[in-house]
Amino acid sequence: MRKIITFILFGFSFGYAQKNLPKDYFINPLDIPVVASGTFGELRSNHFHSGLDMKTKGEEGLKVYAAAAGRISRIKVSHGGYGKALYLTHPNGYTTVYAHLKNFSPEIEAFVKEKQYAKESYQIELFPKSGTLNVKQGDIIAYSGNTGGSSGPHLHFEIRDPRARPMNPMIFGIEVKDTKKPIIQSLWAYSFGKNAHVNQTQKPVKLKLTPLEGGSYKAESISAYDKIGFGVSTIDKQDLAANNNGVYKIITEINGQENLKIEMNRFSFGETRYINRLIDYSYFKEHRNRITKLFVEKNNPLTIYKKKTNNGFLTIKDSLSYNYIIHIKDYKNNTTVIKVPIQGKHTESITKKEHITTEEYAKANENYTYSSGIFDLLIQKGSLYHDTYLDISVSGETAKIHNNKTPLHKNMTLAFDVSKYKEADKKKLYIGRINGSKKSYYSRTSKRGNRLSTRTRTFGTYGVFSDIRKPTIVPINVSDNKWLSDATHLKIKINDSESGIKSYRGTINGKFILLEYDYKTGMLVYDFNDKIIAGSENNFKLVVLDKVNNRATFETTFFRKP
Repeated sequence: MRKIITFILFGFSFGYAQKNLPKDYFINPLDIPVVASGTFGELRSNHFHSGLDMKTKGEEGLKVYAAAAGRISRIKVSHGGYGKALYLTHPNGYTTVYAHLKNFSPEIEAFVKEKQYAKESYQIELFPKSGTLNVKQGDIIAYSGNTGGSSGPHLHFEIRDPRARPMNPMIFGIEVKDTKKPIIQSLWAYSFGKNAHVNQTQKPVKLKLTPLEGGSYKAESISAYDKIGFGVSTIDKQDLAANNNGVYKIITEINGQENLKIEMNRFSFGETRYINRLIDYSYFKEHRNRITKLFVEKNNPLTIYKKKTNNGFLTIKDSLSYNYIIHIKDYKNNTTVIKVPIQGKHTESITKKEHITTEEYAKANENYTYSSGIFDLLIQKGSLYHDTYLDISVSGETAKIHNNKTPLHKNMTLAFDVSKYKEADKKKLYIGRINGSKKSYYSRTSKRGNRLSTRTRTFGTYGVFSDIRKPTIVPINVSDNKWLSDATHLKIKINDSESGIKSYRGTINGKFILLEYDYKTGMLVYDFNDKIIAGSENNFKLVVLDKVNNRATFETTFFRKP
């Protein structure tokens, strides 16, 4: 690996970076054409997609190249998230990110493993000093994989600006073949206020779309009055893949005047969870389909809006006609247009929205507390996007805390009193969230005296559960007195069906060994190339803890030619 002697750092203001992007600076990090399985800014659960997902032909182990010269500034290895990831900082102040990797290049792999063995931990985060790991553009820095939260082999690639904000790689010249127009899945109309309506109802209205020549659409003509807005469910497909990806830009206009513009060029990680304010969250939780609201409500500070006249809302007056047009574009400017004719019509006979009230009312800008004696709850101010009536009830040792159709921006704190349990039993207790099939899912639990508490950003039904079962350990290719001279790896499967795996530790002849854990399959893998073994007879020991500290131990003796 060649070294770069000097780095010149340039300061970029927001405006300067926008106008002076280094479009010929970064190259494709793979040596195959980019086929996108995920686009920048794509709508994901609780976040926008921060990079470009590049297909790797369904394989792992493709060479990953440095997109530009720079230094490895950060290395993170984790069970979830990005899995194995490299962060490469460049002389112009930008950083590229390469995630879900199978392995690093030999020099980087050796650097990381030394630190992992020193820490005796697979999960690790490193910040190499300047000059330690320098690379040239086109150097092999890693091999593609499927580690972390990846659902299939691919390379997740990011470009971040000098303020660590992810930017759309396509604006830097990373090419993705795309001649297909965005696809419209549905169009919705919403009304706001006491007298507002669409087609004589204040409930959301799904509009019928008629295809036009050229691939665009005309919506059914609607009658409306006062303050209304629209929402659209849309996806984009590129030429070389069948994936449903995100669109790049949405522009709306009313009577020829642009009133809203959304553009996926850049955002900050601090704002990404506000995606739940952008979409119709309740509809998504019920139907698993995301509707992008083409209006900006209170407590929505997203910077993806480039124009928002009247925050995208329309004020429809009686007896007047309006032409509302939505332009949906991908990065290659393939455009789908929806035309919506609107006739202003005031009427007293409308179907009102259903407003459910309860005794519990939480204001978005104030702390909310609740206590039942069995459990107590704190929702911090700024957690809710709007004032909300909460549905809270207690049944036995479970607490129903509203419903999951309402998003939470910050963690709420939920605590249960467990004083009635014996001291020995308390050690095995945890707080779990109950899903529709009555199965409990562990929620990270803190214990202090007679109090169990958890912090979570998901409304739902929670209870206190006990886990007294040990994790399971299943050897895959090792057993007593077995010879493993021809094996490249030692493999074990672990699982815990209740609270989940907390930690594991493996040793051979008393020495720590690095076991790579894939939580998606439960597989633990040790690479014999780490050369911990010195003799032919080897005693392997594995200890696994679940999240309430139930312990399982597996021991065996195997043989291998040294």
